[in-house]
Amino acid sequence: MRILLLIHAFNSLSQRAHVELRAAGHEVSVEFFTNDALAREAVALWQPDLILCPYLKRAVPEDIWRATRTLIVHPGPPGDRGPAALDWAILRGAREWGVTVLEARAEMDAGPIWAWRPLAMREATKSSLYRNEVAEAAMAAIFEALEKVAAGAAPVPLERADFATGRLNGPVRQSDRAIDWARHGVAEVLRRIRASDGVPGVADEIAGRRLFLHDARPAPGLSGPPGALVARSGPAVARACADGAVWIGHLRDPEAEAPVKLPAVQVLGAAAGELPEVAQESSGGYREIAWREEGDVGYLSFAFLNGAMSTGQCRRLLRAYRAACARPVRVIVLEGGEDFWSNGIHLNRIEAAASPADESWANINAMDDLAEAIIRTESHLTVAAMAGDAGAGGVFLARACDRVWLREGVILNPHYKDMGNLYGSEFWTYLLPRICGADNARAITEARLPMGAAEARALGLADAVLAGSRAAFAQAVAEGAAALARQAPALLEEKRARRAADEARKPLSAYRAEELAQMRRNFYGFDPSYHVARYNFVRKVPKSRTPVTLARHRDKRQIPAGRAAS
Repeated sequence: MRILLLIHAFNSLSQRAHVELRAAGHEVSVEFFTNDALAREAVALWQPDLILCPYLKRAVPEDIWRATRTLIVHPGPPGDRGPAALDWAILRGAREWGVTVLEARAEMDAGPIWAWRPLAMREATKSSLYRNEVAEAAMAAIFEALEKVAAGAAPVPLERADFATGRLNGPVRQSDRAIDWARHGVAEVLRRIRASDGVPGVADEIAGRRLFLHDARPAPGLSGPPGALVARSGPAVARACADGAVWIGHLRDPEAEAPVKLPAVQVLGAAAGELPEVAQESSGGYREIAWREEGDVGYLSFAFLNGAMSTGQCRRLLRAYRAACARPVRVIVLEGGEDFWSNGIHLNRIEAAASPADESWANINAMDDLAEAIIRTESHLTVAAMAGDAGAGGVFLARACDRVWLREGVILNPHYKDMGNLYGSEFWTYLLPRICGADNARAITEARLPMGAAEARALGLADAVLAGSRAAFAQAVAEGAAALARQAPALLEEKRARRAADEARKPLSAYRAEELAQMRRNFYGFDPSYHVARYNFVRKVPKSRTPVTLARHRDKRQIPAGRAAS
């Protein structure tokens, strides 16, 4: 089927739909819905059999959906309508929710229903639920809807759907999200902030400043006068509420020169520095890095917000990794976080730095230090167990490990070029040709497209794809790592010999120097493309056009002669 994805932005669900529809054999092109005229032009150019809208913020023009069947993915159960479905579900403490695929009509979210899937709600942020449970349910419903369309079936009118239990909801206002620190307990505070991550955050006042709260976690064992800051731990501050306290990991100052999410202690400055400190490694701290051992296998997790790794976080993780290498285990499994394994350097921290170029340079060197330590490890076997997505340098950091195991459904973006033609480092010029082959290395870095787990495996970016739930993935990783541990003596001997041969041919230091010479030009050279792209990305400046890598209908080479628009 020839499908046009009409989207507000290329978010996680849009990327997954793009990957899985193409993998299923559909012809897919993408148009950012910036205005009605461009949408009409895209339809005329691509002449799709069907338009699919996995992420929309505005109504599709009537002339488009009347001429071409248009399916809308709504992150709510049948009958639910409105622009903030998942926000309301979290705020109201819903235990069960759903995703609906319906046909576009004049009234938003009120068209006939093609398919829907229920889902169970975790106690998690909106973005985490959207990236995982909602995405899984959405893809299942999308494929069911496509099968029905292909079979000539008809959708069920909403008014005749006896399973429709939703309702019309308006937008969530800041007054709906507001926290009353004296009245709300930990559970309610967490719910309100989680319903607002990552956009728009909860507006609040701290130390006389209007700030937006993000990234909340319980702070067990802490309490104080409601609303008061009572402790700090790593990037976070603890704030007391009616029955305890919560960690606030990140804040956004809308009046700042760089109004982006940053560590709370950085935003608050002296007000946070005066607070008593709770160690991140303690049971009650704001823990980002953790280590555990199970027999001959050690697990190093690093749950950094949105997978971004700042200079300081890279250095802390490197210290933790070196400590892991001193432990009497045979295999080190690098787990990343629940939603992301790693997305590379921390663009928000760079954007807010006094010198973005200097911070970019420090950050990429810290990433390289970590990647080099992993590559040079000869005492242990290493596994990147990727239960969450990864992008840019995070993908190549994972490939520094001896094995890369992906959870089915994970999306990788193994390229830098959309960030102002950034060259990239993390030893990709060594790792990709050696492991994936020269042709695949070029395909990986030049494509500028999201990649599913199966394609990553075929290209050599991953060694195995493990199906099933997160629990099933964790169990499969544990079993696979234990099996590797039993083979460790022979495998380590092979690893040392291969590394010595590679080093003799060309030392790692040479790869690093060559990559960083290119990166220095990106950061300090006359071409400002990287700095402009980073600025637009972190400040969420809408794109004025769809990149031709996605908009195949705007690439004349992609339009068959028989279907070219007249």
